[in-house]
Amino acid sequence: MEKEMIHTYCLQLRGTTYDYQEEWQADRYHIGGKMYAMIGGNATGRPVLTLKCEPARAADLRESYDSIIPGYYMNKTHWNSIYMDAEDVTMEMVENLIKHSYELVFSKLTKKVQQAIQ
Repeated sequence: MEKEMIHTYCLQLRGTTYDYQEEWQADRYHIGGKMYAMIGGNATGRPVLTLKCEPARAADLRESYDSIIPGYYMNKTHWNSIYMDAEDVTMEMVENLIKHSYELVFSKLTKKVQQAIQ
């Protein structure tokens, strides 16, 4: 999976804002001021994409894919990290997981913020 493809996909989702967190060296994507995706690196610098995920689905994904781990530096119940050099995860799957993360975060926003985005 390529960073530029992920960046382009995230920015096409309605209301997405982007920033770069210098101290984390991470690209972050938000909806309504809440983060739903982050591209950064683990302790060794290996690139990871971190996404919010419904807890049961998150656990299933971790069991099914070696390249999906509990969210790096995030709440391990609600976030997964995917190694970006993974060969067992397709770009189509990554897009589906990004969309899932976006929708989870969007659903938790206030109705007023949701309406402003739509």
